[in-house]
Amino acid sequence: MTDPNTESTWATLGGDPSLGSRVSAVVREGTLPARLPVRELARTCVAVCALAGAELTARRTGGGVPAVEVDDGAVAAAFRSERQLLVDGRAPVTFAPLSRFWRTADGWVRTHANYPHHRSRLLGVLGLAPDASAEAVAARIATRASLDVEESVYAAGGLTVALRTPTEWAAHEQARELAARPLVERERLDGAPARRLAPLPGSGSGNASGGMPGSAPGSPLLPASGLRVLDLTRVISGPVATRTLALLGADVLRVDSPLLPELPDQHADLDFGKRSTTLDLTARADHRTFGELLAGADVVVTGYRPGALDRFGLTPGALAERRPGLVVAQVSAWGAYGPWGGRRGFDSLVQVATGIAVAEGSPQEPGALPAQALDHGSGYLMAAAVLRALTDQAEEGGTRLVRLALARTAAWLTGGSAQAAAVAPDGPRETAAYDGPGPWLTETKSELGLLRHALPPVRFAGGPLNWACPPGPWGGDAARWTSSP
Repeated sequence: MTDPNTESTWATLGGDPSLGSRVSAVVREGTLPARLPVRELARTCVAVCALAGAELTARRTGGGVPAVEVDDGAVAAAFRSERQLLVDGRAPVTFAPLSRFWRTADGWVRTHANYPHHRSRLLGVLGLAPDASAEAVAARIATRASLDVEESVYAAGGLTVALRTPTEWAAHEQARELAARPLVERERLDGAPARRLAPLPGSGSGNASGGMPGSAPGSPLLPASGLRVLDLTRVISGPVATRTLALLGADVLRVDSPLLPELPDQHADLDFGKRSTTLDLTARADHRTFGELLAGADVVVTGYRPGALDRFGLTPGALAERRPGLVVAQVSAWGAYGPWGGRRGFDSLVQVATGIAVAEGSPQEPGALPAQALDHGSGYLMAAAVLRALTDQAEEGGTRLVRLALARTAAWLTGGSAQAAAVAPDGPRETAAYDGPGPWLTETKSELGLLRHALPPVRFAGGPLNWACPPGPWGGDAARWTSSP
């Protein structure tokens, strides 16, 4: 692998540079159009994820690393999956009316009020009634300074961020904290012995190999089969990672609190291949059930703000003590450090704080990326990091920790690291036309209705082309593992 940008992404994950020749790309101009190199970032994130899956496949079959192909069309469809979704022909609700840009007395802020409790806190700070109109919100915000709105809404538990230029963000202490860390943080927490991964049948390439041990010839290669993933994530980035692990065969159980609302369309898009249950970890019986799940888990993925789950014994150190040999993966908006380390955040807000909204906007108003690319990109990077950790762990042991932050992914995008990123400098590249996402969309019947959805972009020879099952009702599954340990 000779391209320094792609090489650095794979090297950050601890990957063998010689595997770059296994990747080929189909480049399609016109996908994910933006001033910043969103298409290149998206392609690279999916490429390293697919390569990590192919590498683990080879580890478990004893064969060669299957060839990987990354198609810009598939990547673009997947990075906009929440916007491609149709449920019985109905388009999804992506942003609530109060989740938008607002003019302030000295600039702009962006709010996030998709969830009822965030809307309530925003309106409370503004001194408005629960049914206040967007016009009333605009009038109140217009009289206040951007940073005043940002801080007062945050203090009330809401979500608002002031618009900053790239230069203003670079001077922020949180930006300096992020710049000092790699794109993906990787750490070995202890000396736990290597965990044996059961071999998969097949040679590791072609379509005649089996995926699950004992599966029929011709079934897809599933490098994560037999692995149990405890999914404690919400919104987009974490669920994208666990959705990808489910694609690759993992038994993924998403666990939510029954006290926190979930958006139905978000669940329909992000929970393909998974099961979903609810547990109240403050209740003794549910906490005990969760402990039983943890005792059988191989991977724990969290997507809550840093510190939010610590009281339940879910810090990396506590998890390593309770379940040596785990892979622990964490994603947050701003990182687990610095003055904003404990803040909530979402992709749209990170774009505003880090200067992306200025770069993509005009002198008249801020702009946005063509997709929630920080969320999706971080999700595929996290899945790649988990797969790589499983490969390393099988050889060297140790409880493994991987961490990502949307704001660090934003720094990668705005810093130019993705600008010239080629997926496969040692592999073939093909240029093809792009006429929209149609070829990478499909329909699947489910208990939620007929779902039109994006196909997964993570592809390698002999691997799966779609998820094994659609999402069921949110919280409708038993809190237990279905796979054998």
